[in-house]
Amino acid sequence: MTGEVLWRPRPDAGETTNIGAFGRTLAARAGRGLDDYQDLWRCSVERPGLFWGAVWEHFGLGGPVPEERVLTSAAMPGAVWFPDERLNYAEAVLNAPGMAPGDVAVLAYSDTRAPIEWTLTDLRSAVAKARGGLIAAGVGRGDRVAAWMPNVPETYALMLASASLGAVFSSCAPEFGAKAVIDRLRQIEPAILFVTDGYRYGTKTIRRDREIAQVVDALQPKTIVTFSYLDEGFAVGERWEDFGADGDLAFEAVPFDHPLYILYSSGTTGLPKAIVHGHGGIALEHAKMLGLHHDLGPGDRFLWYTTTGWMMWNYLASAPLVGAAAVLFDGAPDPEGMWRLAEASGATYFGTSAPFLMACRDRGIAPKDLADLSRLRGIGSTGAPLPPSGFDYVYDAVSATAQLQSLSGGTDLCTGFVGGAPTVPVRRGELSCLCLGAKVESFDASGTAAIGREGELVITAPMPSMPVALWGDPLKHRYRDTYFDRWPGVWRHGDWITITERGSAVISGRSDATLNRGGVRMGTAEFYAVVEAVPGVTDSLVVHLDRDDDRLLVFIEAAVEVDEALKRAISAAVRAELSPRHVPDAIIAVPKIPRTLSGKKCEVPVKRLLEGVPLAEAVAVGSLADPTGLEAFIVQSV
Repeated sequence: MTGEVLWRPRPDAGETTNIGAFGRTLAARAGRGLDDYQDLWRCSVERPGLFWGAVWEHFGLGGPVPEERVLTSAAMPGAVWFPDERLNYAEAVLNAPGMAPGDVAVLAYSDTRAPIEWTLTDLRSAVAKARGGLIAAGVGRGDRVAAWMPNVPETYALMLASASLGAVFSSCAPEFGAKAVIDRLRQIEPAILFVTDGYRYGTKTIRRDREIAQVVDALQPKTIVTFSYLDEGFAVGERWEDFGADGDLAFEAVPFDHPLYILYSSGTTGLPKAIVHGHGGIALEHAKMLGLHHDLGPGDRFLWYTTTGWMMWNYLASAPLVGAAAVLFDGAPDPEGMWRLAEASGATYFGTSAPFLMACRDRGIAPKDLADLSRLRGIGSTGAPLPPSGFDYVYDAVSATAQLQSLSGGTDLCTGFVGGAPTVPVRRGELSCLCLGAKVESFDASGTAAIGREGELVITAPMPSMPVALWGDPLKHRYRDTYFDRWPGVWRHGDWITITERGSAVISGRSDATLNRGGVRMGTAEFYAVVEAVPGVTDSLVVHLDRDDDRLLVFIEAAVEVDEALKRAISAAVRAELSPRHVPDAIIAVPKIPRTLSGKKCEVPVKRLLEGVPLAEAVAVGSLADPTGLEAFIVQSV
């Protein structure tokens, strides 16, 4: 049953949580009572200048700003935020109230080397040294700093050092192949490139000598620095150990929308979009999410499993902004080991992906029996919709007391805009609330918003972390085409959403991968929740071929033999729990379900392959976690 309450806030949550204290401050400024979360949310979207100005002050980003000078133009695209203010993201992170110099700021764990612990003083020293090295290399305001580096403290310090100068940072994870790195970084023409000689993933050692040569040849950066992670003597250009210079830690004060870093879309069907985020928007949005929605503060330890190629790394990096320590992990996400890491690190909030949680469930892992998770107050899930059975699993096998926050957002805003809050109940299969300051609505085909029915997820008012630009798009033509093509002035995100009367939501899949049979439309997330609940099915991908015929194909990755009995069980579950019209025409076993580097299923590329589109046109292979996963679908398309 979707909607069943699985967790309730403590009776004193309004008094003991960050969002409770903030709500009282905002109510005083608004001159009216904000008695519950829905009141607070309505105030945040009806009076954005008041709300975001209060966030700005509450988290020490700057002094008081008049409401009318917070958002001086609400046009989309083209909203103008805090036009009179100057700040620096790195300064906000490294000088945040609530963290003393001797407090732990970074804990790092790895398959490649021993654990590392940095205090705030250690982090500031590392940033100062990296900053000196960048200056010595001639890097300044607006220059691009690119890192093909692992999730280690050095990469974090490098990002903050770049930000301190007003330079623009961009990173790719070590597991990205040479083509994926080139497709991304060649767009931004970095002045300096940092690479790692290799890494260890579980027990496997991966060297990067050949790939580094390819990337360097393609990018031709002025300066190259090698981070010797494997310590095997290989290096191109300068060594990390020799990079850096003594100097004071200083911060370039920049406008609110000055570029901070560049993230990339998945790029499954073309060149990845280079998405530019600004100093002010990221600092403001992450302070709101981490401090208010995740209830993080001094003494907390924030662990989110991610790589440097996923936006959640940037999200995790903002932890000290609210006084919390960032817990980094570089290595294989072992289904048992990650829960033990949560215990070892003292994590108070553990974030991961929905596929990881479901993989733990399918393997019968009971984390509460493996590790002491009593410190966990929050568990985050993102990357894909978490099905109702995933909610059951968390409360049955992980923790009966931690708040589960299923979060939906994206790289485009580098945040979540539908999620949870410590004053809102958790209901089975639902994202608990629309996030503060996010005017999320559900539009039908005519652009009419409604409650209680599925529609396109749109955002109808600006948010500070909407992209500053897409790189190489000075007139913003591609920006408009990407986000505002359907309804001018309205951000269309590309998901199906149902918003309930109580303010919660259900994300039912990508709107470009909808299953529409006989007029009955269904999101793929709903379909996967049913198929993957069938015993023996570990992963699945559904494609609706609707051009010349009307065929619904389900591809499954299974832990058992895919025989007629299993196929009948899948069909019966779909018929009973979804609709007779969505019973698959064929159920096909494949060795692996293809996913992007950030873990998303490749529904659209597979559909294009099955429609006969050549591989090179159907998908950018470099965007995939394991390109061999496509082989079965190429055969199917013949």
